[in-house]
Amino acid sequence: MIGDSFLRAMFKFWGSQGQQAEPSSQDSSAHSGYSQSVASSPTSSRPSTPGSSSFSSHTTSNISPSDTSSIINQLKDKSIDELRKLLSNKDAYNQFLLTLDQVKLQNNLRDEVREGTLQLARNNLEKEPQIMELRNQCRIIRTTELAAAQERLNELENKKEETMRRLSPLSLVQMLEEAMRKTEEESEALHRQLLDREIELGVFVQKYKKLRSVYHRRALIHLAAETSPTC
Repeated sequence: MIGDSFLRAMFKFWGSQGQQAEPSSQDSSAHSGYSQSVASSPTSSRPSTPGSSSFSSHTTSNISPSDTSSIINQLKDKSIDELRKLLSNKDAYNQFLLTLDQVKLQNNLRDEVREGTLQLARNNLEKEPQIMELRNQCRIIRTTELAAAQERLNELENKKEETMRRLSPLSLVQMLEEAMRKTEEESEALHRQLLDREIELGVFVQKYKKLRSVYHRRALIHLAAETSPTC
């Protein structure tokens, strides 16, 4: 926004120009008194000093030439009384600020940002019931469905670990050794039945041959497992 010090410097400049243009000595003395009152007035942002021209140059350095020209065009046709009123009357000064295009533009931008912020806040408030509903659904899922799913997952993990233990190479070798031992016991029992004449020779040969085939097949698998590098 255009600074007060810049506008006051412009007012002083055009006021001095208006004073030089008026030939009346009475008006000249009155303007001289006005300049002294402006320099000592508490409403002035900075007293008039010998370095005021350099201060004015520093103030206008932050304003584009087009903006400066626009302000000058609005000030150059004002009389001494109008400039004096702008410096001494706060309401008149503020009213003049509101007529500047630069101020209007910034006020419009401010209003747009404010309206956009308000609209965003309204949208958020309208969606608050949906957000609360989603939060309730998430809470229900965490306390019911998620808990049940976690429990089921733990059961499956335990079964997986148990299966891995039973199907490990060492466990399989042990199971194979146990099956070989049972087959050997069955073969011995069948042989005792033959000696005790509890079974016919033809039946004995058929069953014994089958048991020994199973035993030797398992023995070969056991031998291969023992020589495997994974065991």
